[in-house]
Amino acid sequence: MPCLNISTNVSLEGIDTSSVLSEASSTVAKIIGKPENYVMIVLKGSVPMSFGGNEQPAAYGELVSIGGLNPDVNKKLSGAIATILETKLSVPKSRFFLKFYDTKARIQLWMEWLHFLSYLHLLALEIPNFYMLGRTYKDLVLLTRRIILSFI
Repeated sequence: MPCLNISTNVSLEGIDTSSVLSEASSTVAKIIGKPENYVMIVLKGSVPMSFGGNEQPAAYGELVSIGGLNPDVNKKLSGAIATILETKLSVPKSRFFLKFYDTKARIQLWMEWLHFLSYLHLLALEIPNFYMLGRTYKDLVLLTRRIILSFI
């Protein structure tokens, strides 16, 4: 579920926020390639914000997605969302910053780490059996090396 969270120092009073939300939602869905019914847009206005040493209209956004992000997609999204903010909220494109989080990569790394820890746990359980079965320290080192190399 992609979630775009935008904060701006521009007051949203008198602005048609529904059009900002719907345009941002369809843009994110189209560029990332995910169904729009999974896209969430959060828009906060009147947030105290300074950018470049002044408080002229500016915006900050974070986009979190499980997959679908890459440098090309990020560039397209930055440009498209900046255009929406410039058109609807009068925030110049040069005063908008968008940060991307691809949670797929983080989840995958976490799962690999857990997998590695489970192997270490099994190895710890096997150490007493190695010596009881007459195996040597060298056999234990070779097994450990095989386990570690399986993650490289």
